[in-house]
Amino acid sequence: MDLRWTDEDERFRTELRAWIDQALPKLPPETKREDWDARRERDTTWQRMLYDAGYAGINWPSEFGGRGASLSEQLVFYEEITKAGAPNVGVNFVGLLHAGPTLIAEATEEQRSRHLPAILKGEEVWCQGFSEPNAGSDLASLRTRAVRDGDDYVITGQKIWTSFAQVSDYCELLVRSDPEAPKHKGITWLIMPMDLPGVDVRPLKTVLGSSEFSELYLDEVRVPVANRVGPENDGWRVAMVTFSFERGTSLVSEMVEARRQLDELAEVAKVVERGRGTAWDDTGLRREIGHAAAELDALWNLVKRTVSEAARTGVPGVGASVVKLYYSELIQRIGDLAMRVLDRASLSLDDVYDHSGHFVEERLRVLALTIAAGSSQIQRNIIGERILGLPR
Repeated sequence: MDLRWTDEDERFRTELRAWIDQALPKLPPETKREDWDARRERDTTWQRMLYDAGYAGINWPSEFGGRGASLSEQLVFYEEITKAGAPNVGVNFVGLLHAGPTLIAEATEEQRSRHLPAILKGEEVWCQGFSEPNAGSDLASLRTRAVRDGDDYVITGQKIWTSFAQVSDYCELLVRSDPEAPKHKGITWLIMPMDLPGVDVRPLKTVLGSSEFSELYLDEVRVPVANRVGPENDGWRVAMVTFSFERGTSLVSEMVEARRQLDELAEVAKVVERGRGTAWDDTGLRREIGHAAAELDALWNLVKRTVSEAARTGVPGVGASVVKLYYSELIQRIGDLAMRVLDRASLSLDDVYDHSGHFVEERLRVLALTIAAGSSQIQRNIIGERILGLPR
């Protein structure tokens, strides 16, 4: 696999940079953290701008409305968008990175034509109804019940950690459709409109005071059978497609952002006072930052390999679990390193040095990453069984 930039890649980079330079000033300024309607408006406005310029769904096939960009152009896109400080997918990360690609791989033509253009244009925002209070890492133990009643499924149960549910139009929902079947066999994947009677969204407060996560209570919600993706009771297999996108290609932008943060940390270390000098004078610290940078470079190449596989087959392989595990563990170690550099300033979200509050907030945010999208323990099991061939 040769991922050196070609002349075509560099022409694409120049074109993209020029567009970003003229587009970003037209975007409304960032909103307050808890102003969810404004956050949705800003994120979907940017998505529509990408769509109108031909950049929406950079990695989606052109026949489904995406750009159908080559692997190398996709990586250029993620690099340039992140480096410019342009918005990422924002409140619709589920629709753009998880649900949309899953619909491409598994949905009917009618479902695709109904939802894919709307996701790309920023007209539909999606959330994910997978985890439950007693079914997180062991997701196959989920108990939200779906009972077939004519042309509908009647759904009752509870979901948790549903990101951006309060501004979502649809939910990719996993339900227990056959309670008598083995737990991995009785699950169905549904498209649930969020405005149906019986859907109750209750925001949860995080340690940062934010409420991007919600509990989702479902009380006899009637979802049409036509909204099922894949066969009944085959939802676990469909969910594995969703997970492969969630753990693989969806992390590309975060890789670029992590490297930018590490470069910023090096600059902060050069002004943080230590005795008669600065933190940067510590050779041990410089060595740690260098090692972290090398690990990020290795991880970036692993991401390229995973994205390359997705481009070839349409779905990332089990290597996506390696990416997810490595990134989750590494970004937390980089966060710990940042806290040591900041020393007492790490106790406050208020800036002491330039952007120091951002490092503190980021360290708190990434606490969840070894659990979210599949815990590190689950990823190790997947790697051991499906890559290394170890016994279950």
